[in-house]
Amino acid sequence: MTVQENVSWFARSSRDGLSRMNGSGSIGIRLGALFGPAVFGVTAAGVALPDVAAALGARPGAVVWVLTAHALALGIGTALFGRLSDAWGVRRTLLLGSAVLALGALACLAAPSLAALVAARAVLAAGSGGLSAVALNLAATAEPERRQAVLTWFGSAMAVFSAGATLAGGLVTQALSWRLTLALPALALVAVPFCLPVARRAGSGGRVDVVGAGLLAAGVSAFLVLVQSANLGLTWPVAALAGVVAVVAGAALVRRTRTAAGGFVPRDLPADRVFRGAALIGVGVYGGLFATMWAAPQLLAGVHGWSVLTIGAWLLPGALVGVVLARIAGTRSWLLPAVAAAFALSLVAAGLAGALSDGPGGQGGHGGPAGWAAVLLVVAASLGFPAFSLAQVVITARMSASFPVERRGGAMGLLNLTFFVGGGIGLGVAGALSRLAGLPGTLVVIAVFPLAAALARAGRREGPAVQAGPAGVSSARRSSAPR
Repeated sequence: MTVQENVSWFARSSRDGLSRMNGSGSIGIRLGALFGPAVFGVTAAGVALPDVAAALGARPGAVVWVLTAHALALGIGTALFGRLSDAWGVRRTLLLGSAVLALGALACLAAPSLAALVAARAVLAAGSGGLSAVALNLAATAEPERRQAVLTWFGSAMAVFSAGATLAGGLVTQALSWRLTLALPALALVAVPFCLPVARRAGSGGRVDVVGAGLLAAGVSAFLVLVQSANLGLTWPVAALAGVVAVVAGAALVRRTRTAAGGFVPRDLPADRVFRGAALIGVGVYGGLFATMWAAPQLLAGVHGWSVLTIGAWLLPGALVGVVLARIAGTRSWLLPAVAAAFALSLVAAGLAGALSDGPGGQGGHGGPAGWAAVLLVVAASLGFPAFSLAQVVITARMSASFPVERRGGAMGLLNLTFFVGGGIGLGVAGALSRLAGLPGTLVVIAVFPLAAALARAGRREGPAVQAGPAGVSSARRSSAPR
């Protein structure tokens, strides 16, 4: 080949490779890999808590702060960085979030005390929220003709990460170190170089309402601490103080939202029917999933004698179900309420079977009430993963069709903040109920979360989840909830 032929071949190969790299499926997988490791911060980290307590000489109740700080900072970080991605552009936001995540991960690896570890986890989660916000922004602002394909692959990747979290946490904790387990959300940094080529949307250059962001952070933090007060072992004066801070910050935020132009929470967003419907569905799915992933491993390990690795391996098939359902979600509007309802019913069935079982006498058995309780519990937890991936796909699709591009990142960030708050509420409810009703009884009660999501979605009628062009946006604004 001549030099000119070699140059032509190289140029043609480069164009073909770039085209393949920027295909809808590739973009969706890369964005899923950017968001996916965030779920390791709760479900994978929970596996390592006993080792954390032993290594740092902390009470088992105190190490719950490791999860609480992560849930708080992840939700707040997603909201803040979502707004920044609209104002600064997604590329700058992605690089800043990556730096914060890397700093938090390094701090987790070196933290000498529980207090330092909790602070490090908060920094790590804020950075993780930044990468999650960018992933959601890019998925929501994909070209209309390819958006559905991007979202289906995005949801498929999310299902794999969520289902593999427990197994990953167990493997890393047993084979390497609990510190590495707590830093697993930093795996998202591997996806950053692959996402930079598609992070091209410029920002509006508008200012960010720092006061509004601070009020939101204070109100949400105090509220989640109040919800988790039983799990955290807080005294009633401290819990009461958290309640006062939540009310005062919330009232101040409502006032600022109504009176300040360009506030952190847009004036019309809380009243938007699409946003409110999406929030209700997401809170139900996240609340049910987080609560289940807290209760199920304890039951499978403590009552049925399963190892963490066995639990993780049996939960992996849920990822395959989530991948398949995410691929066909765009054309079947009944999937999300159906899966959420099945998730709720399986929780009730698993709880009742657990209450009827012989407890430790059924360890390892495959027959009788104890064996059925274990099977139903695995089914319930596995159904939480496709419900999670379906909610991400259809809600992001509906928000994409309902909000203009320049507001989409901030709206998605605030929406996902409500989701993580829902997850925190689920954890708080499960922890408090387990002391009163036991873990089987807790499963029955937390079924209310996915059931609420199913009813919220089933009670609304809409057109297609993703609609191309201005006409789609116009019609979506008249709809009332995400798919």
